[in-house]
Amino acid sequence: MASRPDYYKTLGVDKKATPEEIKKAYRKLARKYHPDTNPDDEQAEKRFKEISQAHDVLGDPDKRKQYDSGSGAFASGGGPGGGFGGFGNFDFDASSMGDILSNLFGGSGAQAGRGSGPAGAGRRARVERGNDLEAQVSISFDQAIAGAQIPLQVPMRTTCDTCHGTGAKPGTTPVVCPRCEGRGVEPQAQGMFSISRPCSRCGGSGTIIEDPCPTCHGSGALRTVKKLRVNIPAGVRDGGRIRLAGKGEPGPGGGPPGDLYLVVHVSPSPVFARKGNNLEVEVPLTIPEALRGAEVQVPTLNGAKTLRVAPGTKHGTVQRLRGEGPPISGSHPPGKPPQKGDIHYRFLIDVPKELNDEQAQAVDALAKTLDGVDPRAGLFERAGASQEAE
Repeated sequence: MASRPDYYKTLGVDKKATPEEIKKAYRKLARKYHPDTNPDDEQAEKRFKEISQAHDVLGDPDKRKQYDSGSGAFASGGGPGGGFGGFGNFDFDASSMGDILSNLFGGSGAQAGRGSGPAGAGRRARVERGNDLEAQVSISFDQAIAGAQIPLQVPMRTTCDTCHGTGAKPGTTPVVCPRCEGRGVEPQAQGMFSISRPCSRCGGSGTIIEDPCPTCHGSGALRTVKKLRVNIPAGVRDGGRIRLAGKGEPGPGGGPPGDLYLVVHVSPSPVFARKGNNLEVEVPLTIPEALRGAEVQVPTLNGAKTLRVAPGTKHGTVQRLRGEGPPISGSHPPGKPPQKGDIHYRFLIDVPKELNDEQAQAVDALAKTLDGVDPRAGLFERAGASQEAE
């Protein structure tokens, strides 16, 4: 059997290191050797896997205790599970409930149809689903609009290639737990009743590993970095969450894998601002354009288009181009083009901070033509009407 790796040496900590010291050492090394920091560096990737596996063991109090004592998954005859003391940790699943009823009513009725006796005729081991994972991805505004396929590296636990997830040394198999005789539970006295709890020897699996796999030490999984190419749908928003079914960690003992969730971060555009399903663009207008009206060129996602500005356009007026906005993600059945949002163009009148002599004269001439016109007169009339109503 291969020699046991020195996880303390891997993390560079003393055997008496505190959990905080172990966590601090792991974080420091993980940042240094993470695949994103060292792209295409196989040695760094290998070192990252070793660091992650060491932290998986030393960062878990139960696994660390087994590792230090050479028991459980780290020595022959030890199972991967640990004790589950107390009623508060009881697992109320369907199979455990059957065991509760069996104990409460003397083993009759609740066990009907499940057989009796040890190994195989008792409780079937529960198949567990793998953990869901979450990863962060950053894309440009253009990629968010058009959709993109991007590379991704995700640290995760994967099925051990040596034992194929069983945790047992090749050529051997897990054996029936002698304590619970394969049922996965054992009785615990609670006053006048007897309550079933997960077996303290096998952890509820119904089996133990007498000869652990030399690669994964009985866990059935290893830390690795999975490389993927993922499709980002067109129209995704900043902060959007994408679910990739079955791309998470594999389930223990050959169980189904979990899912991978991508949280998307979109770089802002210097021109377009996302507003729900639509985009907004600020379009400056000169004073003559706002007064007399004009035709102006505005940007779209596919080039430029002409908008007609009506005479007397006010500051903040919005015009809309329907169907010129971003694709609306999830708005269409397969095989059909997606619906699109709109682009809102907000007109902002550009007022010069300083005027030259010619401009000043033009403004004075305009002011004379408007002499006697008070645009605020209605404001005071409405204020007075409101006070009288009170």
